[in-house]
Amino acid sequence: QLQACGGGLVQPGGSLRLSCAASGSTLNDYSIGWFRQAPGKEREGVWCISTTGRATSYRYAAKGRFTISRDNAKNTVYLQMNNLKPEDTAVYYCGAISRSQCPTFFTPGTGWGQGTQVTVSS
Repeated sequence: QLQACGGGLVQPGGSLRLSCAASGSTLNDYSIGWFRQAPGKEREGVWCISTTGRATSYRYAAKGRFTISRDNAKNTVYLQMNNLKPEDTAVYYCGAISRSQCPTFFTPGTGWGQGTQVTVSS
């Protein structure tokens, strides 16, 4: 089970850093993906990072604003989100993908838990 945290309420233009960790297991053997879901909408793929740190973007990657990274020593994957916009409001989840490389097309992976709420509003 993965745990995403770091969300919150932020004004437009603000920043948040989301973290994804797993208790009792290692993320190092998995590619890890971030996706989001807003009420009434389908899951939206954001970014994925391979076991070696190669990033793959999906449709909602917000290139130039969102950056994915991982610290294998800390068993944690991050999603840095800058210049947030109201349309970024959603619950953000991280999922484990049992491959060393990220898939070309978005997949939610497995093990995603409750997610973390990101609300961008003035």
